[in-house]
Amino acid sequence: MKTQELQMKLQETAGKISGNKYLKAISDGLLSTLPALIIGAFSTLLASMAIESYQEFITNTGLKDILQLPSIYTINIISIYAAFFIAYRLSVSFNKDGAPAGLISLISFLLLTPFTFMEDESRVLPFQFLGAQGLFVAIIVGLLSARLYVFIVDRGITIKMPDGVPPTVSKTFAGLIPAILIVILFTIVNVIFANTNFGSAHDFIYSFVQAPLQNLGGGFWSLIILTLVVQVLWLLGIHGMLVILPIYYSIWMPLGVENLDALAAGEALPNIVNTGFFMTFVIAGGSGLTLSLCLLMAFWAKSKRYKTLGRLALPGSFFGINEPLIFGLPIVLNPYFAIPFIVGPLLGAIIPYAAMSAGLVPYVAGAHLPLGTPVIVSAFLQGGFILIVMQLINFIIAGLIYFPFFRAVDKKAYQEEQQSQSELGA
Repeated sequence: MKTQELQMKLQETAGKISGNKYLKAISDGLLSTLPALIIGAFSTLLASMAIESYQEFITNTGLKDILQLPSIYTINIISIYAAFFIAYRLSVSFNKDGAPAGLISLISFLLLTPFTFMEDESRVLPFQFLGAQGLFVAIIVGLLSARLYVFIVDRGITIKMPDGVPPTVSKTFAGLIPAILIVILFTIVNVIFANTNFGSAHDFIYSFVQAPLQNLGGGFWSLIILTLVVQVLWLLGIHGMLVILPIYYSIWMPLGVENLDALAAGEALPNIVNTGFFMTFVIAGGSGLTLSLCLLMAFWAKSKRYKTLGRLALPGSFFGINEPLIFGLPIVLNPYFAIPFIVGPLLGAIIPYAAMSAGLVPYVAGAHLPLGTPVIVSAFLQGGFILIVMQLINFIIAGLIYFPFFRAVDKKAYQEEQQSQSELGA
């Protein structure tokens, strides 16, 4: 009874976290930028593959500059897309038109982004704060501008057009007064920061919010804690990844974008931990590294029950779809698999982290690959054959951890099947 009560409380808490409008707007908004991130990641990877003959070919033929173009207009300005989509998602959650809120947020974000003055007195908008370094400002502006938009509209401070006016025209004028008021507010904020030692809101947020959070969130212990949270919640029947998505996207995604920027510039990659690392090593083959367990079931199980389930679940497991094992085995609330389900991913995080820290293997490129990217392919895209080897080592270790627990339940199931057959024969 106590276990059930704890499960209910945790489910309620997790539901509140994942259902929070502001956290959900952040995760959904950043999730909406994934097409741009994926295009930019493949562009960077194609232009930066460390194969000498390949690099000579694309450089000599001029293809390198062409291959890099998509990343310039996706990854290098990802904060612009984030500012729009976060505001859009939050406004929609309050049952308001998302397009005006997204546009107002985009204007507000650009208002806070400082120009660079050139010698010929022209003004240039640098990429510095349009990419990963500006993501936290995009998040803050997106949430604040959208909430102000909702607040103003709810109080009827809008231009109401007469009946018969086309809906598109009515919506345009309805957003005009909120847009003017919010733009004036962010213009004032711009002026205030321009007259401080920081020079801009971007410099202030990056120095006091984004950089400290990324240093904390991109460290070893944050990796361990979040891995542990995901696995424990799954054991209780709660989708662990959904709970940590706001942190996963808002802190780890920018770290991956920083790696891609460095890769495109030919510089050393700065971050071990990012979404690419987590997907390649910690949840490869599904949360819990259950691909290893699935292989044991498919090829080493004696019982028909586990052999059949393993073979049915195996194709999906290569693509990270492991719900048949989570709920069909089940792993949820199963004391036999609790230990390997937690320990396997923890070692799956620790071993690659230690290998990268020691310089034995390269850092992952940081590409945020789509869910469902098959194992081996994900490792190759993040760093080539050496990371494939690292991923395979993780699966072998996880398999060794799962093996004694799997052997125990399989033996029990096999005996039950034999007994059942004996009884039927009698």
